Formats: sequence, C-alpha cells, structure tokens
Amino acid sequence: MTATIKEFLLPAIPSKHRSAAGTGQKPARRGGYPVTTLHEHLATWAATASERQPVADTIAAIATAAAQLATVIAQGPLAGDLGRVLGASNDGDGQKALDVYANTLFTDHLRVAPVAAVVSEESNDIIALDPAGAVVVAMDPLDGSNNIDFNAPMGTVFSLLPAVAGDAKASFLTQGSNQLAAGFVLYGPHTALVLTLKDGVDIFTLDPAKGIFVLTRSRIQIIPAQRIYAINGSNARHWPLAVRAFVEECIAGSDGPRGVDYNTRWLGAVVSETFRVLLNGGIYLYPGDKRPGYHRGRLRLLYEANPIALLIEQAGGTATDGYSRILDLKPRDLHEHAPLIFGSTDKVTRVMELYAESVPQAGQRPLFAVRGLFKS
Repeated sequence: MTATIKEFLLPAIPSKHRSAAGTGQKPARRGGYPVTTLHEHLATWAATASERQPVADTIAAIATAAAQLATVIAQGPLAGDLGRVLGASNDGDGQKALDVYANTLFTDHLRVAPVAAVVSEESNDIIALDPAGAVVVAMDPLDGSNNIDFNAPMGTVFSLLPAVAGDAKASFLTQGSNQLAAGFVLYGPHTALVLTLKDGVDIFTLDPAKGIFVLTRSRIQIIPAQRIYAINGSNARHWPLAVRAFVEECIAGSDGPRGVDYNTRWLGAVVSETFRVLLNGGIYLYPGDKRPGYHRGRLRLLYEANPIALLIEQAGGTATDGYSRILDLKPRDLHEHAPLIFGSTDKVTRVMELYAESVPQAGQRPLFAVRGLFKS
C-alpha cells in the first residue's frame, strides 16, 4: 500500500453495517411480486451441505463490499480524485486511488469471513487472514480502473478456492477447475453481481436504495451463433497468425468464409465484455502477442481468466488460451498471465482450429500483409 484511504477518500468502513447480501427480513417485492435476495439464495444453497456455508459467508462479504464500492463509484468526482495515481502497479498502468480503496475495502470485509488468505491484483504477496478459514479468495478488486475518469464500466472479479491447511500458496496454485465458486461485479448503469456456485450462472442486481442484491436473471446460457467479436484492434500487427486469420474472417463478413457480417465491440474492461458475452453471445479475445511482456497476454490466470472461464463454461460456452482449456491450467505464480479467448463454443472452437493449424497463410493475406490495407 502506498497510502491510506483516509488521506484521500471516504471514512473508514463502519463497524456495523447491513449486509448487501440481504438482511434475512421478508423478501423484497418488485411489481407486487416477491423476489429473491442474494442472502436468501445463498442460504438455500448452503442449507444442503455444511461445507457450503463458508462459501456462502464469503460471497456475502464480497457483496457487502461491492455495494459500498458501487456507492463510491456512483459519486464520481464528488468522492474525490478517484483516478489519482499513487504509485506503480502490477499491470504497469499505475495504482490509482480507487484501486487502493477497493483493495482495502474488500480485504477488510473478508477479514470477518471464513477466509484463510487473499491474493489481490493490488498486492504482490499473499494477504494472510484467518488461519482457520476454509476458503481462500483470489481477486482483482477493480478491473478497468483506466475507465475511472471516463465514466466507463469497471468491475471486481473474484474466485473462491478451498484452503490447504498450512500452505496458503498451494491453495492458490491449483487448477481453475478446483474453484468452489466465482463471479464478478459490474459497476455500470446499474450494479450487477454475476455468480456461479458451479450449478449454473445467476445475475443479481443491486437495489441501491436498500443496499441489497436481488436475483434478476437465472440459469444464463450463452446465445450461439451471435455475430459479435471483441478484440483490441490497435494491436493487430502483433497478434499471432491464428487470431489474425479469425479476425480477418469476421471482417470479410458475408463475402468471406463465415458468410455473415460481424459487429465488433471493445469496452476496455474484461468484466463488461464477459457480461455482454453472457447475455448476448459472441467471442472475446485477448491473446498473447509479440509486444514485450505480452507473450502470455495481459490478464491474470488466477483471478481473472479462471473465474471468467468458470462462468463461461457454466453458461454453456468455452474458454481457452488458444490451445488448452483455461480451467485445466495450473498457475506457477500468483500473478501469472494467460491468454484468454472465450465465448460461444462455435467461435472459440474455430479459433482453436486456427491455432492448431498454425495458419501460416494468415500473415500473407492482404488485410495483415506488410503492405496491406492498414498500410498508408
């Protein structure tokens, strides 16, 4: 940490607060009909097995912190200079005031949950919490912090794993398929918590007036055959040939091998891209490329690629690094990078086919050739 929250943002977290997961009171009502709160959803799920309760309690703590963070984000400049750079960050973009605040906020709430340790994008080392905790949490407290000053989407990504007694690092350095639960919070026009308990994907929407999350979509399934792809096109010259070939197929539209016209999207935060894919299908690509330091992409395997991959698979999609299933990969380092390609299975499968074929011809096609379409 390079500074304390009190120096530049809001007062400390109150010692007593109402959980954003819900209060256990009568169900909220919408349009005269009862609705399910996150608290009720977690309680019902945890009641079937005692080992589920630590997971439920941890997600409730994350939801409470997320509701508080949503309030700060909604205030924008009224809450202070949220985009102020305080120091260096692991991603090279600089650690911003809101990054620090979010990291402290979530960590403080997890201290009162059954959490043994936390790995955060904002901290180089493991943060030890309750030695008797049954779970560990890997998280990116604030994805998309470069969007702070532009009033664009941001989010929080989290992954829950079983704690290995006496070996916190081993708890984290395991395959993503071992996750107990995963999700993200998207701070946009409304605040949405997207959650999987490894039994489908559900979406909860924050009621800001009551400070509770309410179930608004259940059993999300990715729509197949949607004509949307998301990638940062400014890096086209650095992409591997397989990605170049796939994007060229999309750009060629109805005149190309795919035979249909495509739209492209790029929102600048992987949580917002994931939300769009879950609800509207398509494919997202952040491959490794030839830029220095980007050989394995930019996203982190442990607390970005893994939770997103679990959500995508639970919604009927596919997530890969180009060659392998993301959830089969075992991180060697807490902050290890991984290429991430996810979305509708038909499109992801096509990208994997191109990786397998190496597509040497892609680099010679007019769109990506040295003296091609993008060369003046």
